[in-house]
Amino acid sequence: MRAALPGHLRTIADVASGCGLRQGEVFGLSEDEIDYEGEWLRVEHQLKRIRGNYVFAPPKGAKARSVPLPGSVAAALIAHSKLHPPVTVTLPWRTPDGPPVTKSLVFPSLRDTFVRVSHFNDNKWKPALAVAGIIPPVEADERYASAPQHGLHALRHFYASVLLDAGENIRALSQYLGHADPGFTLRTYTHLMPSSEGRTRRAIDGLFRAAPDHDHGPETAE
Repeated sequence: MRAALPGHLRTIADVASGCGLRQGEVFGLSEDEIDYEGEWLRVEHQLKRIRGNYVFAPPKGAKARSVPLPGSVAAALIAHSKLHPPVTVTLPWRTPDGPPVTKSLVFPSLRDTFVRVSHFNDNKWKPALAVAGIIPPVEADERYASAPQHGLHALRHFYASVLLDAGENIRALSQYLGHADPGFTLRTYTHLMPSSEGRTRRAIDGLFRAAPDHDHGPETAE
């Protein structure tokens, strides 16, 4: 799927799945929000559509947040920026008649402006899913069906599932996702949480696999 995206937008898959950003936060991501040295990504605004007009606005819930920036995602962003430098874009703040705000967007369109989300969904994202075999392809004169589960938001769920499987706690995950209530995070992702028996098996297996090779293994405990 990632390989089927256009080159200038391919790294959005790394950011969405590696940092858990919402779609508007990905396309609103600006250069100054990335702290490579400190290994953090600061989510302070999003690209938002209001009655057909695009604006820069605070993240959902008007709550800025910091998300850990994994080295793999940082490397992908650095490589991306060398091939596709950020583009300065000016849009109103919060509302179509709001004051102008200028951002240096990491993922602009090929026309050196912001990416129109609806165009991206229909003409870039869903065709990439079809190439990957996740959804069926459509004829040239047809549109892909509207299916929320097939949106870019799926990579945000992927991010949550990976962190939970790794043992991250709900409160931290809630903070990284920008949820106001950890209880909401728990209700949303409880089905993805690994079972206690699964954690026990992995913990013990990891311990014995890491132990040096000698004659005193678990079988000698009897």
